[in-house]
This record gives sequence, C-alpha cells and structure tokens, in this order.
Amino acid sequence: MTIPEYIHFSNDPLATLSKVLSTAKADKVALLVDENTQSMCLPILGLFKADLIIEIVSGEKHKTLDSCQIIWQKLTEAGFSRKSILVNLGGGVIGDMGGFCASTFKRGIRFINIPTTLLAAVDANIGGKLGIDFMGFKNHIGVFNNPMAVIVSDQFLKTLPKRELRSGYAEVIKHGLIADKKYWDALLDCTFPNLDWQDVIRHSIGIKGSVVAEDPLENGKRKILNFGHTLGHAVETYYLNHQKSLLHGEAIACGMILEAHISYQQSLVSEQILDEICKHILSVYEKITLPALQELNDIMIHDKKNVGSTINFSLINNLGSCLYDQQVDEKSIIEAIKYYENIK
Repeated sequence: MTIPEYIHFSNDPLATLSKVLSTAKADKVALLVDENTQSMCLPILGLFKADLIIEIVSGEKHKTLDSCQIIWQKLTEAGFSRKSILVNLGGGVIGDMGGFCASTFKRGIRFINIPTTLLAAVDANIGGKLGIDFMGFKNHIGVFNNPMAVIVSDQFLKTLPKRELRSGYAEVIKHGLIADKKYWDALLDCTFPNLDWQDVIRHSIGIKGSVVAEDPLENGKRKILNFGHTLGHAVETYYLNHQKSLLHGEAIACGMILEAHISYQQSLVSEQILDEICKHILSVYEKITLPALQELNDIMIHDKKNVGSTINFSLINNLGSCLYDQQVDEKSIIEAIKYYENIK
C-alpha cells in the first residue's frame, strides 16, 4: 500500500498543524469552516489562531460558485497573497471546495486539509480531486491539485452523528470490494460501527493512495475508484436537485448494490458474491426510493467518465478486483433497478 507523502497521521492535530505551518513561511493563514466544524471541531485545535476565519454554510447544496465567491472575496479583502495558506477544517464539501478555491485564487495558493468526517479522511481528501457542483451536476467544475498536507486524526470522528459515520463507511466497503479481498473479509467480521477506526482509516488511505499513485489524473486504473458511483452519483444528484435528504455514502451504498448486480449480469461475479455484498450493505444502510430510469439517464449522460454519449461503468470482477470503462446497456440497468427494488 502507498500512503501519500502529504498525509500526516496525528493524535495531536494542533501540534501537527503548527509543525507544518512552521516550515511553510506563510505570510497569512486563513481557516475555512462551516457552522458545524466551527462549533464542534475547531475546539479540538485548541489554541490555533488564524489570521482570518471564513465560515460558510454546510451541506452539498452549498458546494457552488456562490460559496466560492464568498471565500475568494474574504481572502481578497484580507489581503491574502500567493504566499498565504488556506486551512480547510471539515468534511468532503469543505475539502473539495476549499482546495478548489485555494488552487484558483491568484492562480494557486497552498492549502492544508484537516478532514473531520470518515468520508473525507478515507476518500475525499486523498488523491487531489477538487471541485464544486454546477448546474445540478456533482463535481462538474474542478481541478487536480494535491494539498501541502492532510492531517488525519480520528479524534474528529467523535464529533460525528452516526449517520455521517455510516456515510463514510460506504467508501471503506468500496475499497475492499475493488482492491483488497482480505480487507473486505475483515469488514464482514465486524459489526458497524464497532470497528478500529484508526486501522480502517490508515488501510483505506493506503488502498486509495496506491491506486492514485499508478494513475494520478484518472486516465486508466484510477477509474476503479468509481465503482458504485455512476448510478450512485446519479441518485445523489437527483435527491440533491429535488431537495431530498440523502448523504453521499447512502447513495453510493445503493449504487454499489446496483452495479454489483450489473457485474453479476455480465458474469463477472457469482450470485453468492452478489448476495454477500448486498447482505453486508443492507445490514448497515436502509434501502432508498430510486428515481425513474429516465431521470437517472439524464444525469449519467454528463458523467465525467463517459466518452461521447457512451456511459462507462467500473464493475467488480470478483472480490478485490475491478474493471473500468465497461459499457452497460439500458436493459442491464433496468434489471439492476428491479433487483434492488425487490430485495426484502
């Protein structure tokens, strides 16, 4: 496994942040938070003092250009320069949007991410993907750019509601299914949420780090990380556009069942493996109501993995292995939806 060099595992995030900043020679440091991380996570950093604190409204629906304009305006009004640093304290939304804003402000300033959710720690903050939602499409505008540091501490998990912790666990499940059968087997032996989260976070970062090291810009193998995400992102986007409550991991859990069934239809996995996957996912996540096929297709046609009008999927071909750029016909998607809706 490959742990990216910018990852810092820490039992004392304030000390680690202070050490990173001491060598950075920044003229100014800003801290980006939302109302939740301001009240619940900033106290874990204790005596940390930033030159500027920028607070935005939490939630995926606020990961937009409007929020970026607020961030850029605050940095500009406070006189931040290309030698300044932005510290992003939060989950996937804060890390994605804060990193994007830093990467585009004055053609790019340095940034540090401190993930406060499981989802951000094991997935969103690893690999340099940064972006915002646009015109109702998830992560439609963005860049690739690694932070100068990601400070990972399981102390922040103690601030999470169980639903947020469960959302992040979907990406953990995905890592086992696409790249590490032993990891998957170990997850089956545990009961959520009773896991060794320090070990889980380190292992998942190692899996994603290894994949990204082979293919930093997602031209090939990195696409396996999208298992469960083609249909999962479509479901998530539909719920977001209709102001319905659904977290990222809840959508991806659904997407993994749908795409595991498509893998089964294509004889890439056995019925036994499909049943094993569904049983574990549904032991953690409740089923959700799926939108109509046409609604999903209208969203999936804009998926970034597509080539022209062809919708590409990443599908598992046995436990711990995954294929990418797999074309799937509409009939297979319909069969997967029927399967999901009929699960008891």
